[in-house]
Amino acid sequence: MNNLARIDHQWERKKSCCNVIIETPKGRRNKFNFSEKFCVFELGGLLPEGMSFPFDFGFIPSTLGDDGDPLDVMVLMEEPAHVGCLLQVRIVGVLLAEQIEDKKRTTNHRLLGAAIHSYAHENLTDIDQVNTSVLNQIEEFFINYNKGRGKKFLPKGRHGPKRAAEVIETGITMFQSRDRD
Repeated sequence: MNNLARIDHQWERKKSCCNVIIETPKGRRNKFNFSEKFCVFELGGLLPEGMSFPFDFGFIPSTLGDDGDPLDVMVLMEEPAHVGCLLQVRIVGVLLAEQIEDKKRTTNHRLLGAAIHSYAHENLTDIDQVNTSVLNQIEEFFINYNKGRGKKFLPKGRHGPKRAAEVIETGITMFQSRDRD
């Protein structure tokens, strides 16, 4: 398997579209992570009984967040994709957040996107079009998911595609800078 974390992100700012690799499918309790070292997906953890990922969760390849990992994306789509699936996604916004682990604060935003091949979400272009209840549930999921791993997840705000584009372009620059070192 190729190093999926390094494939082309195909970011198009005008359309707000990019590639996303799914690590954990919607409805799963198993949390999978892509291992760059071995170029395979590995089990990263198990959610407690009764808790599962509300939507597909993955990353934008060839990007880097402040936490040292590729940028995280939650993808709205009717049916779950599979682990390792490459999706074209329209980024509709970002949930700005901080994560605290052992008193260390790290910026760890969550991008929100709609799969291009989605009937229910094909017209979404902005986070303001996503039901507030759904956004609240996504934030609560991340709060509880991190709590179960001994971390705190602190939502700091919700922003549309313009702010999300800034996060992505910063992540692309950080990835390119790391590669040059």
